[in-house]
Amino acid sequence: MMKILLKIFFVTAGVIILNACSRNPYKGTNRSYKKQAKAYAKIISQYPLKDSAVNAPYWIGTTNFNMRKPNFIILHHTAQNSCDQTLKTFTTVRSQVSAHYVICKDGTVHHMLNDYLRAWQAGVSKWGNTTDINSVSIGIEIDNNGFEPFTDPQINSLLELLGRLKSAYSIPTANFVGHADIAPGRKVDPNKYFPWQKLSENGFGLWYDTTGVKVPDNFDAIRALRIIGYDVRKPEAAVYSYKLHFVPGDSTRIITDADKKILFDLERKYQ
Repeated sequence: MMKILLKIFFVTAGVIILNACSRNPYKGTNRSYKKQAKAYAKIISQYPLKDSAVNAPYWIGTTNFNMRKPNFIILHHTAQNSCDQTLKTFTTVRSQVSAHYVICKDGTVHHMLNDYLRAWQAGVSKWGNTTDINSVSIGIEIDNNGFEPFTDPQINSLLELLGRLKSAYSIPTANFVGHADIAPGRKVDPNKYFPWQKLSENGFGLWYDTTGVKVPDNFDAIRALRIIGYDVRKPEAAVYSYKLHFVPGDSTRIITDADKKILFDLERKYQ
């Protein structure tokens, strides 16, 4: 009898421990997410009766509308030491930062925010004529401290995710960019180890081919950076961000003849 009781005790204890380990440690922040999402849903569902135009005798709702959709993908490295640390940062109110997706080193993808909602990931940024990047983009954070290569499982998961997002929202190939691209001089992520060329080969972002390229004598490299999308108000910062993306082995802020060939080819692709 004692053996049976001990067996029952250990089995029960094991179940309790297993359940404790499997509990979601983010139940509290998930409740906060759901509460806020419901509040926004309530606002969206309201008829636009209190509008700037109030002289109409009655309200007429259009039948032709849908949800606003993202048009850019912004890629980041987390600049933290673990995926768990990043998840805690993104569920702490005082941090005031977030992303739609976080990809851990083992390839696990955490979808933290509905794609149609606005994450706080781009900050003060600009790409082409677009200045409110957060309102038109999906932010993807990849677990990486900024000084190390990305893992194969991470890149494989990223490519799969980007494929789904590109298809779902018809995101143009050129609109897959990095945080450093949209915030030159302020951000450097994803770092020099990020495989931009591999992404481009899979249809996410543009790349260059300088084979047979002849650069005109009057070629303006800074103009080319602006056409690609870079904010060139601080030219040296724009050059550095361009090099992080396209020439990661060169950390200078000087435009070389090789850079002119690359920029000339990219300018043609982005126009």
